Amino acid sequence: MAQIPKQFDSKNSESKWYDFWLKSGFFQSEPDHREPYTIIMPPPNVTGVLHMGHMLNNTIQDVLIRRARMQGKNACWVPGTDHASIATEAKVVQKLKSEGIRKSDLTRDEFLKHAWDWTDKHGGIILEQLKRLGASCDWDRTAFTMDEARYESVIRAFVKLHEEGLVYRGYRMVNWDCEALTTVSDEEVIHKDVQSKLYYVNYQVADSDEQVTIATTRPETILGDSAICVHPEDERYKHLIGEKVIVPICERRITVIADDYVDPEFGTGCLKITPAHDVNDKNIGEKHDLEVIDILNDDGTLNHHGLQFEGKDRAVVRKEISKLFKEMGVLEKVEDYQTTVGTSERTGSVIEPKISLQWFLNMKGLAKPALESVMNDEVRLIPSKFKNTYRRWMEEVRDWCVSRQLYWGHQIPVWYYGSDQKNYVVALTEEEALQKAIEETGNKELKLDDLTRDKDVLDTWFSSWLWPISVFDGIRNPDNEEIKYYYPGNDLVTAPEILFFWVARMVMSGHFYRGEKPFNNVYLTGIVRDKQGRKMSKSLGNSPDPVELMEKYTTDGVRMGMLLTSPAGNDLPFDEALCEQGRNFSNKMWNALRLILGWEVDEKAEPATAAAEAHTWFTHRFAEEFNAVESNFEVYRVSDCLMSLYKLMWDDFCSKYLELIKPEYGKPIDAATRESALNHFENLLKLLHPFMPFVTEELWHLMRENRETPLIVSEWPQVSNEVNTEVLNTFKTAFDLVSEVRNFRKKHNLSNKEKVNLFVKKSSAGIDLPEAAISKLAYLENIEPVNEKPDSAYAFVVDRLEFYIPVEGVIDAEAEAEKIKAELEYTRGFLQKVSKKLENKRFVDNAPAKVVELEVKKRDDAAAKIKALEQHFANL
Repeated sequence: MAQIPKQFDSKNSESKWYDFWLKSGFFQSEPDHREPYTIIMPPPNVTGVLHMGHMLNNTIQDVLIRRARMQGKNACWVPGTDHASIATEAKVVQKLKSEGIRKSDLTRDEFLKHAWDWTDKHGGIILEQLKRLGASCDWDRTAFTMDEARYESVIRAFVKLHEEGLVYRGYRMVNWDCEALTTVSDEEVIHKDVQSKLYYVNYQVADSDEQVTIATTRPETILGDSAICVHPEDERYKHLIGEKVIVPICERRITVIADDYVDPEFGTGCLKITPAHDVNDKNIGEKHDLEVIDILNDDGTLNHHGLQFEGKDRAVVRKEISKLFKEMGVLEKVEDYQTTVGTSERTGSVIEPKISLQWFLNMKGLAKPALESVMNDEVRLIPSKFKNTYRRWMEEVRDWCVSRQLYWGHQIPVWYYGSDQKNYVVALTEEEALQKAIEETGNKELKLDDLTRDKDVLDTWFSSWLWPISVFDGIRNPDNEEIKYYYPGNDLVTAPEILFFWVARMVMSGHFYRGEKPFNNVYLTGIVRDKQGRKMSKSLGNSPDPVELMEKYTTDGVRMGMLLTSPAGNDLPFDEALCEQGRNFSNKMWNALRLILGWEVDEKAEPATAAAEAHTWFTHRFAEEFNAVESNFEVYRVSDCLMSLYKLMWDDFCSKYLELIKPEYGKPIDAATRESALNHFENLLKLLHPFMPFVTEELWHLMRENRETPLIVSEWPQVSNEVNTEVLNTFKTAFDLVSEVRNFRKKHNLSNKEKVNLFVKKSSAGIDLPEAAISKLAYLENIEPVNEKPDSAYAFVVDRLEFYIPVEGVIDAEAEAEKIKAELEYTRGFLQKVSKKLENKRFVDNAPAKVVELEVKKRDDAAAKIKALEQHFANL
């Protein structure tokens, strides 16, 4: 047997074993006769680097996939990255700007060349970091949402939806990013509380001396007003309904309209209606057929409707126009005002509600089967509390704006063949588009140059909603062997904040394109937070570098630290000390094996009685915990699984079992006992491998020479569900008894090498105790049954059994009695003092409740201590 080094060399071990697993093809999967187990990785942004959220998410996935692999399933974990249209384009624009190049100076193809160069250089960083984490993905299957297979799949998906009449083009209110110059989805809008101003502006009633006052946080949008709206029953303004008021500066006359949407109690009761710049105003505008006046250019500057402010940024105009209103005498007052504004997640720019001509996907029909699928648990959300959120979103689903005004992404497969925007065809290729356009127009002279492709690209989510299908080429080749074998997948691990924007959409696409769900279970992780409860972020500076953590605490240590407190759906209160605890656990296992293999072996010796008892106990203890672990895996209580195994290894195996089988100093251990210990240790390593793959694989090979089967593909333990609870209960009593004896030794400063006698009362002895194990752990001379309590003995009860330790010759009874007398005298005096205070009615009635509670506790504690001391004295 090779000598085990004193310490675990994590750096060498991690790289050694990961390379070995890779080269051996253990991560690879091909369809075969086995039961498939499939996980699709939520594709991180190609712009990204590993953060704590990725660490948690991918560690959980790796635990699930490694366990399935050891269970004999055909485990397939598909990795990949998302092209992240807005984020990546912003990165490329920033890079070009640093080189003195403007995006506007480049053609689409020129810009895309720069984007691909940037992606090729930076796109694989996060995947390499995931390998460092130990992620056992089938890297040969790595997909990218912009690679050839996924690109064609997205285009085909769009064409099919259009053929089904679900895709349409129309003017709608969208979220507009003035810096990225594109629409953004709702999930890319970050709402922030800001300190703003509320401007009260007077509008002159036409042909009258009367005025009406509105309150707005955005005075620049007054130039786009189409009406003033009041509640139809508001007595203050009833007489003005139908009258005209004059918009300040532009002198445009607009009508006072009535709508019960207005809350008479809010503000002045008068609401300015700007249909182009507020979604609620747009709804009122459509209801009352109001003019839509868009005052903004795409970059957030004012257009010609802004009059003298044309070309100036909206933020600048806000200050200038309020100053002008004041000079004109129409600004009544300005108040500080707390409000919420939407900002772009990618650029930080304030989002503008904007009416824009965009492509939309009709969601109502798609949502129905996806809602039913989750509500009837065909797709199980874990934890189930998210079902209500899911239902609310799906019942209130709105049409999806799928177009983005960018270069980087899947260009919409629409070609225009005439001057009217309605003259278009949707096709897979430009050649097919030309043929369709000829058929539409009857003009056989049409050429490709006569067609213009739509400049927009599809929303990034439009590619990722196809992810479970497209990674197996199920859109292009719906009947291929892989999609039929691997789809639907088993588990999806993701974050609750994208439950609708990604998870729900994948369920929709699964039902639409394949007629079935995309996966069975969705495990929703929480947010990784610091000890103060704050979400970890670069801006707060509270997010550690995951790679640096792995360097410091080992990868296994960090994985364990992440998982110890990560219940599904609840936030993770991350503490770096947990990673240290994980590293210490690795060392504990390491030293346990060093201890076992360090014992000299006697091939002829018979197992000691204590060792035999220990083997019986640990066999059932392991089975008990194995069943608990399996049950917790079924309900995705991954954190509970790890905690159970942590205690089983540290407390039961290392602290109890090894202590029971350990040979006397300088003596050998029998071969059978050591073999049993190694077998138990092997089973523990198997259960711990999914959580801590590197140290367990290293130990697996060190404990047996010339292993043919590596731990990663070893067989998951097979344990009978039948656990002998009588054995476990008996040993629980035994361990409690040992603790009592050890406490006695500690209290009386008795060395563990000084053996003591233990008596047990016959009339209470209803359990066949493992006497050899008890004697070894408690270091007893012997255990004898007695009818009555011996003279001068310390008495105690464990599990209704009465035990006695003779104290004569063991402790100085007289000296001990004097100590107890002194302590009794002091404690009785203290109790009298506290009781007297509590008998004082004035004190009890006038003192704060917490003070009285504290005094009551002091009294009760003192009384309990006196009782214990009196019992101890009686025992002496």
